[in-house]
Amino acid sequence: MADSTASSTPRPVPSHTDRPVYVIGGGPGGLAAAYALRTQGVRAVVLEKSDQVGASWRRHYDRLHLHTTRRLSGLPGLAMPRSFGRWVSRDNVVRYLEKYAEHHQLEIVTGVEVSRVEPAPGGEGWLLHATGGRELTGSAVVVATGHNHTPRLPDWPGRDAYTGELLHAGDYRNPAPYAGRDVLVVGIGNTGAEIAVDLVEGGASRVRLAVRTAPHIVRRSTAGWAAQFTGILVRRLPVRLVDALAGPMAKISVPDLSAQGLPRPGTGLYSRVNEGSIPVQDVGLINAVRKGRVEIVAAVEGFEEDKVVLADGKRIDPDVVIAATGYVRALEGIVGHLAVLDGRGRPVVHGARTPKKAPGLYFTGFTNPISGMFRELALDAEKIAKAIARTAAKAERPAEKAARKAASKSGPKKGPKNGAKTEARDTGATRAAR
Repeated sequence: MADSTASSTPRPVPSHTDRPVYVIGGGPGGLAAAYALRTQGVRAVVLEKSDQVGASWRRHYDRLHLHTTRRLSGLPGLAMPRSFGRWVSRDNVVRYLEKYAEHHQLEIVTGVEVSRVEPAPGGEGWLLHATGGRELTGSAVVVATGHNHTPRLPDWPGRDAYTGELLHAGDYRNPAPYAGRDVLVVGIGNTGAEIAVDLVEGGASRVRLAVRTAPHIVRRSTAGWAAQFTGILVRRLPVRLVDALAGPMAKISVPDLSAQGLPRPGTGLYSRVNEGSIPVQDVGLINAVRKGRVEIVAAVEGFEEDKVVLADGKRIDPDVVIAATGYVRALEGIVGHLAVLDGRGRPVVHGARTPKKAPGLYFTGFTNPISGMFRELALDAEKIAKAIARTAAKAERPAEKAARKAASKSGPKKGPKNGAKTEARDTGATRAAR
């Protein structure tokens, strides 16, 4: 899909038509950034490696719903329809992203994968190397390739010789192929917890969940109050204060599952968030564990032919192993040479901030905030757009001054009165152009 027509909504005349801002990634973060840039009068071109927007959302499992409310998950310029319900399904997220791109008539080029970003020759702007030998020059770049980019499958000892069925959670769609089978899910993040519940409800004969570190579990909603609301309220509070408040609340809302193998975490909730581990939102896991329908076992240490070796020394032989072991951002090839990533491969800055050694390079969607990913993507998009627009305005002012001086010198010289009128007209024109 490639669409370069103007939006039906009145917008400022875009600048940077020769060197647009390139947005890498056609997911929610990239689409929101492109729209926000358009509202600031800056031309934005989205480069998406797949043939459709929202590619990562299309690959998620069927059961998936947003854990954030519909009202707080809309992107700038278009609310999510009320018909989607409070917790929006994966399919409706995809429909929303398609509608978002169409409604705002965003300029999107699909089938183009960016492999490397580097400073443009001459030091102004950025040069993007993309599929088909393309070399694209942009005034700025917004990297929005997503938090869940490349599936991460640990290099467990004996993994390659394992004779059982092993897949990453990114390849799981629904429980139908696993009905009547013994399944081990590895990892108790939100994905692993939800897949385990999905398998139980879908008829798997046995479901075990391998856990290395007990997570914080929160109710998605309590008496109508969404967990996201609390996440927004406490996000700017001191970590120790949030940890102190979260402990007693957890004891009230979540039962003690120590007898079932899930003790309460020893580290505070917000401390864990700062380490990159967000709480598990309960969508049925608590009841499934209490009733023994999901069995908690020790972490996976490796494989021995048809056996899975656990951290406590036990060996089990499930029919299927589903690794809900997360994703890597895979930014090293694109921007790793620019010294803009930390030791874990994450951008050193995000949102409106830009690296000191790489001005004009922005990142969005590489954090996992408790206040809601879509909400933060929307906020970041507007901040990034305003920052780019300010930079563009500063760069254009010297050229405007030079044009004004040139026009003043070339004007009539029949007397001070006439010259003054000419200067006034030039100044007015400049103000109108701004």
